[in-house]
This record gives sequence, structure tokens and C-alpha cells, in this order.
Amino acid sequence: MWLLIAIVKPRYGQRITSNGKFPPGTASLLCAAFAKTIELSFVTVFVAFLGQVLSRRAFIKQSRGITIAEMSMRSWVMQPGTMITHWESVRYAALSFLGTVALTGAFMAMLYTTASDALVSPKLKFGGTQDLLIYGQVATEFGNEKYVEDNCQTPITTADDPTYAGSTCIAIEHAGQAYHNYMQYLSVWTDSIASGNGSADLSLRPNAVGMIYDNTTVQGSWINVVNMTDLSIQYNRTVLNVSMAMPHSGVFAAARDPLNSIMQPQDLNGLGEYYLEASVPSPAVNVMCASMSDTELAPLVYTLWPDSGGPAAFNVSSFGAQLPVYPSWPNKTAVDDIFGFGPKYGRRAPYFGKLPLPYNTLLNATGWFADSIYVLLTSATTDPPYMLCSMSVSQSPNCSTEYYASMGGGSLSSRCDDNNDRLAYRNSQPKAPSGKIERNWHDIAFPWATALALGEGITDGDASNARLLTQLIPGTSGLDPSLPSIAEALAVLSGCTLLISAQDAPFIHYWNYSTTVPTLADPQPQAFNATLRTQDYSSGGVQHWQGIFYVVLLAVFVTNCFCLGYFMVRGGLVTDFIEPQNLFALSLNSPSSVRLAGSCGAGPEGEQFRSNWFINFDNDHVYIQNGDDPAPRPVSKRKISRPMQFESEGSPIANMYSKLSNKRASLL
Repeated sequence: MWLLIAIVKPRYGQRITSNGKFPPGTASLLCAAFAKTIELSFVTVFVAFLGQVLSRRAFIKQSRGITIAEMSMRSWVMQPGTMITHWESVRYAALSFLGTVALTGAFMAMLYTTASDALVSPKLKFGGTQDLLIYGQVATEFGNEKYVEDNCQTPITTADDPTYAGSTCIAIEHAGQAYHNYMQYLSVWTDSIASGNGSADLSLRPNAVGMIYDNTTVQGSWINVVNMTDLSIQYNRTVLNVSMAMPHSGVFAAARDPLNSIMQPQDLNGLGEYYLEASVPSPAVNVMCASMSDTELAPLVYTLWPDSGGPAAFNVSSFGAQLPVYPSWPNKTAVDDIFGFGPKYGRRAPYFGKLPLPYNTLLNATGWFADSIYVLLTSATTDPPYMLCSMSVSQSPNCSTEYYASMGGGSLSSRCDDNNDRLAYRNSQPKAPSGKIERNWHDIAFPWATALALGEGITDGDASNARLLTQLIPGTSGLDPSLPSIAEALAVLSGCTLLISAQDAPFIHYWNYSTTVPTLADPQPQAFNATLRTQDYSSGGVQHWQGIFYVVLLAVFVTNCFCLGYFMVRGGLVTDFIEPQNLFALSLNSPSSVRLAGSCGAGPEGEQFRSNWFINFDNDHVYIQNGDDPAPRPVSKRKISRPMQFESEGSPIANMYSKLSNKRASLL
């Protein structure tokens, strides 16, 4: 059974966990106890086998008898140290067939517990990758602003602040997460610049980073990469088109859902790990930026209109009432084809109150039926100085989400635009659209942009964030290898909104519940395709070289089977004269031999180990005699002491001797 377990390498899964009924320490202790029991039973059986073989051979007249070196084989197995302290016995007996078997058995007995610990005792190991369905709880549609606010963790409840409790909390969360992620991203860029590893290829530039639940790092992916230089040449202006996908944040909670029975690191003494790849859509933000002059911005900027009164007459609080309202369309602009403005594309261009001062930004996130938000920035170093950026979000079908968990934390990342990724969401949902804008995100983005002071330029606020963003406006077409672009920066800053929008949202690209209710009172499980590679306790070696211990387990098993077969074929046991008590009694009642002359004080040595000995039965007396020594004188029956009466004719020993003495010698 022990060998079978080592070969099969069973995985114990939920049966061995630190919080279960069978903790890892108990499993290891039981395995050690069983291994020791098997080792002791093997030694017992093997020593008995040696005794039977040698005793039978000593009785057979046609055999070569037994030697003192062979009698020592018993000690090799039971006391392996004697192979060193009495090395002469090994020298004279190890090269025989039985000596080789005994020497092998001795080493197998010594190594059995070690082999068991290496190949049978449960250890944490990664199993193979499993294809399976994972279930996650769905409670709301993607980008549900009301749900996000209601679930924001704050001690200020709606009873304390009925109107702004949720929005205030989410604004603080947006600011905290966005700036944290942004600083991490800028830090990576700083290291990249210092090492000279900058690149103008977006796919080779630093990826977006983030964090959720304070212990799981997040990494996004640049997708739909285009050549910015060619794009700028096409439109005769600097144009940036950047798309970034973030992993589906709901996978984190799904991996811990009890429905999936995935053992967490804390279930395995804090040592467990697992990898999960989910076939789910990834929220992706697209940032489109185009440089513009003040003349080109005139249709969109209120103070540049002929009847506005100019910058001097601008009033922040009242200019909004002067803007055209739905269903009228804004005037045509030079960037309509870039941003998709006008009746041709079905999207209204944004309006701004005035031109921002250098190092300032303006925000428009309140347009009619808007699916995007817009940021207008002014640089102090570029010509033209203005840049208009749009931001919108979709769910990419060309990605999958990868999650790694360990006790020290985890990582969540998106894997995108990989033709070899069989878990890309498009393979689970071939009809999933690409680039379909999620209008709900607009409601998430407005408080995010406000929290980051992207609209403070309307009052010439000179926000620090705005200053840094305007310094990232490229002065030439294409991407600067030594600096992130404004489009990349806005994408990274908005990454936290993608993670928040996907929490408790469906694992498919649409809301497949009631169209009138965007939130479920009771979350419902939803399945998605995934692969899982996890650690759990299992048998089998951890390192490849430990496979050598299979030799030990196999040798012990084969030897046990051979011994059993030997005992069955021989049809019974003879007296084991190699056992110390039997050998002592036999020797004491045997004649002395010149072969052992001088050995009574220090024991046999040299050639004395090689002399052959036989067990004879003569005149109803059993004795051991060297093969070359003369037979002893007959002993009168009257002189046979009472304890020797068991050797009389017809006794078991007489029958045994009669049966064995005339047999032919065997290989053993």
C-alpha cells in the first residue's frame, strides 16, 4: 500500500487542512508512525528469512554450509553499525548472493523511513492545471454609481448626511486610490528612465498598476496599440489614442466564494498558493487626445463666442445657462472625425466656459446623453498649447483575468491581445462586442474627476495634479521614450474606477437580469470558465531527484513478497539456529574446533570468518561442526542430560534433520 501511494501520488485536498479535523502535523506524524511500523515488520520478516535460509543450508550435507560471516548478516539488518565495527564479516560475506541480498536489505531498512518521508508523507505541492467552472456573486450592473456609493465604507451614515454621505466617501476613495496608483506608476517610470529602458512603443512601456483590499497588487495592460506617429501625421496634429484594460476585480471575491471550495493560504498553515485564470471581460478605458489651437477650440469655448462678452465678462456660475441645449448640435469642429462629434457619429461635443491658463485643466462631464468625459488642458511649453482629451470605458472581450494568491498577498492582472490565450473572454462568448461604450461609467467618472481637481482650472485653481498632467503633453507627434504621455497618465489615474465599477458586477459583458432593476436584493451566483492550479497536501516527491527513493520502497515491497513466497513454498519453519539464544545453546553443546583456535578472547578474525559450518545430528544429539573437523565420539544415552531429551529419535528436531540433510543445495 505504501508503494502504491507513492506511485499514485494522491492529492488530499480538503481532507488535510490546518483548520480541519486532520491537520498537516497529524498527517505527517501518522505517516511517520506507519513508515516505522513497516520498517520494523520488514526487518523482522527479513531477519527471519535469513535465519531460515542459513539454518536450512546448515542441515544440508551437499551444501557448502554456513560461515561465521554469514551468521553476522542478521546484525547487518538489526544493527547496521556493525557493518563498520565488524567490517571483516562484510568483507567475507557481501560478495555472495545471499550476502548481497542481506546487504541490500540492510540499506533498504535504514533508508525506508527517509524514503517514506520523501514520497509518501503529505507535502504542499502544486497540482496540474484544472479546467472548471468558477462561481462568483453578482449584485449589480457594471458601473452602478448608486451601488458603489451605498457600499463605500464610512462611519458617516445617510442618517447623518442623507445627501452627500455616499458621494463624499467615494470621492475620498477615488482620490486615495488614484493618487496611490499614479505615484506607483510614476515611480516605475523614474526607474525606467534612470536605467535607460524607455521606449516609444506603447506595448513596451510601463503598465498601469493599482491595489485592492490593501494586499493585492493590480496590473493592467495596454491594448489596441496603434502607431501614434502615423495617427498624428494622418490628422496633421498631435494625436494620442491609448487604451488600457484592467482585470475584473470580481475574480478576487469569486476565488474566495465557498461555492468553489478553493483552499485559501490560511487553510494550509499560511503556506498555500494558487493561480486562477478567469475567462471574463476586462474593463478598459480609452483616452483620446488631440492638440488644438484657440481658433480650433472656438466652437467649444464659451468666452470665444462673439456674443459672450469675452473673458472679462465670464461668470462661472451663470455661463451654463447660455449654452445650447438638447436637441441642438454644437457647431462643427476640426476634430470631429477624431472624437466622433456631430450627427454623423451621434455624439455631442463638449462645451467649456473658457480657455484654461497654463498648467490648468477644465472638465466637462455633464453633457446630454454623454458616454465620455472630456478634459481640456493647457501646456506652457507646447505649440499649440491646448490639448483636448476624451475618456470612455468599454469591456474588452480580448482579455482574461489572472489571479495569484498567497498568505503574503496576491496579484491581479489582465492578459490581453494574446492569440494563444484560450481563456480570453472572446472564446467563451464569441459574440461579445469590442469597444461598446459603457454609459454607466460616466456617472462613476464625474466624482472621480472632481476628486482629482481636473476641473479646478475654471477658477484658475492651479491644482498640483493639473500642473503635472499638463507637463506630460508631448511636444511632438508620437510618444516620448523618456516620459509618460498625458493619455497614459489619465488612463492610469482612472484605473481605480474600472476596479470599482466591476466589483459585484456580472462576469459577462451585459446585465442579464431585470432591465429595470440595476441591483439585486440577494446576490446571485454566476459561473464563468476558468483554470485553477492550486497547492494542497499530496504524496509524492517534491524534487525530481527524490524519485531515487522509489528504489527503496520497491525493493522493500519485492523483498517482502519474496520472503512470503519463500515461507509458503518451504511449507513451514525450522528452528532458527542463527538467533542468539539458539546459537548459544547449540554452540555450548557442540565440540570445540581447531578452526577457531585462539578466538575465544577477541572473537574470530581473518580466514576464520570463511570456514564452513554444518549442523549435524548424531546419536540423538544436535551440534554444529566445521566441515573439515572429525565427528565427535559417540555419547552414551545415559550421559545425555535431561534437558536434551527433546533430541531423541522421533522428536521434531530429528524429523527436521532427516528431512533436510539429504536435500540438494539451493542458490541461497
